[in-house]
Amino acid sequence: MQISDLPYPDPGVPDVRSGPRFLLWLGRGQLGGQARSTGWGLLHHCGIAGLPFAVGLGVEAVVDGDGGRLLLVGALIAALGIAISLGDAMLHRTAVTNWITAAARVQQLLARRTAELGAALTRRVAAGEVVAVSTGDVEKIGWFVEAVSRFLAAATTLVLVCVGLVFYAPSLGLVVALSMPVLALAALPLLPRATRRADIQRERAGRATELASDTVAGLRVLRGIGGEELFLGRYREASQAVREAAVRSARMWALISAIQVVLPGLLLIAVVWYGSALVLDGRLAVGELVTVFSAVSLMLYPLRNVEEIAMAYSFSRPSAQRAARVLALTRTDAGEEPSVAAGPPREPAPGGDLYDPRTGLMVPAGRFTAVVCGDPDLAGRLAERLGGHPVHTTAADSDGEPEGGERPSALLGGVALDELALDTARRLVLVQDKEPVLLSGTLRELFEVPSSGAVAPQEALDAARCGDVLDALLQSSPDGTEDPMDARITERGRSLSGGQRQRLALARSLVTDPEVLVLDEPTSAVDSHTEALIADGVAALRAGRTTVVLSSSPLLLDRAARVVLLHGGTVAAVGTHRELLRTEPRYRAVVTRETDEEQRLAGLGLDRLSEVLTEIEESA
Repeated sequence: MQISDLPYPDPGVPDVRSGPRFLLWLGRGQLGGQARSTGWGLLHHCGIAGLPFAVGLGVEAVVDGDGGRLLLVGALIAALGIAISLGDAMLHRTAVTNWITAAARVQQLLARRTAELGAALTRRVAAGEVVAVSTGDVEKIGWFVEAVSRFLAAATTLVLVCVGLVFYAPSLGLVVALSMPVLALAALPLLPRATRRADIQRERAGRATELASDTVAGLRVLRGIGGEELFLGRYREASQAVREAAVRSARMWALISAIQVVLPGLLLIAVVWYGSALVLDGRLAVGELVTVFSAVSLMLYPLRNVEEIAMAYSFSRPSAQRAARVLALTRTDAGEEPSVAAGPPREPAPGGDLYDPRTGLMVPAGRFTAVVCGDPDLAGRLAERLGGHPVHTTAADSDGEPEGGERPSALLGGVALDELALDTARRLVLVQDKEPVLLSGTLRELFEVPSSGAVAPQEALDAARCGDVLDALLQSSPDGTEDPMDARITERGRSLSGGQRQRLALARSLVTDPEVLVLDEPTSAVDSHTEALIADGVAALRAGRTTVVLSSSPLLLDRAARVVLLHGGTVAAVGTHRELLRTEPRYRAVVTRETDEEQRLAGLGLDRLSEVLTEIEESA
């Protein structure tokens, strides 16, 4: 695989059982690139290792006064120089190619997993960890893949040089051969501690980044409540924590670097001292001493690659573990994708009812159904299941569900959504969560989404009551365009208010025109007058299509043909908004925000009214 061939047509199915297995899977996919890089590395390092022998031969030729042999040595040194230059250039080229292709493969896998899980990803993994995996962790994994070939070439060269020195000058060669493993492994005991300190620094830096991002995103609110100084103080504390962690990490790496300098220096001193004694005793020629000393000096260069691979693995192993943890997430919590051995599951027939087996919620086809939940987290998990993503229960769940169990996905027309192909499930059911994201670009690009084509963007904008949003986009457009569809939306729509962003996101969802549209609190940031108009617009535009709205807004609930109350994680009551207001105290408490005392007084009032009516009937 060359860089020009990226992206991969198919990045493959990774082994995500552990971080080391994931690294091994990446390596197996790059055997050809690693072999080429190792070959060029051997040429480069062997050329360097050959220089001391050539210099030693040249010294002996000068001592002997042999001019012809000196010319041959000069030609040999020139050839070694060409080998060193060519090997270095091609080693860098092939090693960087291995790094980029490995990083690209990991990023493709992460992008596919992110697209598959959608909004469910950040409910199962922190958004900061996903960002860290797709940036810093990918770089560390690529670094290890790049370093493997350089290590193999360097290790082979070190073995060859040590063997050569033992035969060339046995007394000094044996000292060098015994010292090399000590030099190569001296820093290894310190690497786990250094890696832990680096991970602490990374975690604190991630928390500081998330805090800064949250502050920027909520800057308008912070200014409104005067909370800038509070968040500035929090960020200052987080920044100082990052600085302290960075200093502690740097101290450990400085110690490792010192060891890598001091021990080779001691070896050189020992070689010179012992070699000089051998020369004075007549047991070693001057040229041989020069050769051994030069060889040891140059061996420090490939020795760095041995240290590099240890550092690269120490950093990349936890990075690969985090990447494997994200890539192991699937649409189902069983850890397996829907089996396709027996062919794709049948697609549900049009007009099927939507059913959630966990809560018992039944959504009749072609109707506008509203769902009322007292717990916003329960509503979010329900929306996730209705979209075909089963959710794993934890102890933190507050809807009365047993801990540790898997909540199955919804059924559409009797077919489990999580068994369908992803594109099919999303074409049939679209879920808009509480905090939809607007990508930067023009308004026209915002509506370039997969759709049935039955709903035009202007119809969706009218239904979502986006007239003032279009005016705001035109006014803030830097190029002075007159067509609202060409107006640009800033990153995440930050130039718009929360209600304006909600309405644009709603219009985008309406354009897709799925068979089932699930909206989780679509008007929570909109004023009452606009909310009533939106409710009418959505009901009219989605007439004959299945629409589910999770909300406790009376204006939306009054427009729904059917309202379902969830209590304790299951369906508690079904009816129209006005029927449930009159007959169901729990529904009334959620919708009208009544306190327990207000509910008690309301109940007493109804009892008293019933008694009065009974007395009137008896007197009549």
